[in-house]
Amino acid sequence: MELSVLSAIAEPAYIVTGFTVGMIIGLTGVGGGSLMTPVLMLGFGVSPVTAVGTDLAYAAITKCGGIVVHHRRGNIHWKLVGLMAAGSIPASLGTVWVLKSLLSVPTHYPEFLIRTTLSVALLLTSAVLLFKPQIMRLGAHESFHVIHVLHESLRIPMTLLSGFIIGALVTLSSVGAGAIGATVLLFLYPLLRTAHVVGTDLAHAVPITAIAAIGHFHLGSIDFVLLANLLAGSLPGIALGGYYSGLLPEKLARLLLAAILCLSGLYMLP
Repeated sequence: MELSVLSAIAEPAYIVTGFTVGMIIGLTGVGGGSLMTPVLMLGFGVSPVTAVGTDLAYAAITKCGGIVVHHRRGNIHWKLVGLMAAGSIPASLGTVWVLKSLLSVPTHYPEFLIRTTLSVALLLTSAVLLFKPQIMRLGAHESFHVIHVLHESLRIPMTLLSGFIIGALVTLSSVGAGAIGATVLLFLYPLLRTAHVVGTDLAHAVPITAIAAIGHFHLGSIDFVLLANLLAGSLPGIALGGYYSGLLPEKLARLLLAAILCLSGLYMLP
């Protein structure tokens, strides 16, 4: 009986996929939701709603350990986390409500909405990765009047708005809490050290992905057997990728990821 249960749970293809994506996360710090959801949809034929819901649960679990490490190192600006969450949490809850309303009637709108949002989020993440250095320089260039005004008077509203957009994107596509969130912080708060940007972005990503995952759980769109297989592969993959992270040049990793996400986003277009 126990062997039959284990054989039903153990799916080598899912475990290998989890390990591969975990390796990419460990090597680059980016790629969880951005890669896992399109792989599940395109590679395994998982429905858009289930792929997003399962990936959100996967992301919330795999990122939890990072918060403890960054908090101990003093890398998290909790005030910024609160500002972004003040926008992202209501957006996530509202998006779940919209999905629940759409799923209550027999239409293809939920799949179309998720697929379209995922495609846009992937293309946006690809652009962010590709032009990250230029965005950072622009954010730090106070000689531009518009940037100076933004940083002096609109920084807090823009942080709230960014959180709102990211919350909706994450709930609909499981993409946006990583590269996009970090780039927003780099642009709005250019004096933050890189480690603080990473820690703050991660501290915001975990609760928003967890809240979105809870919403998808209530929608019945999390496949727990699939989730267990992905975690079985990804946790050692993340550890191994993190160990060898210094071997891959940052620029090369960024360009490769940007190319993969761009192609995935174009292919996902409805």
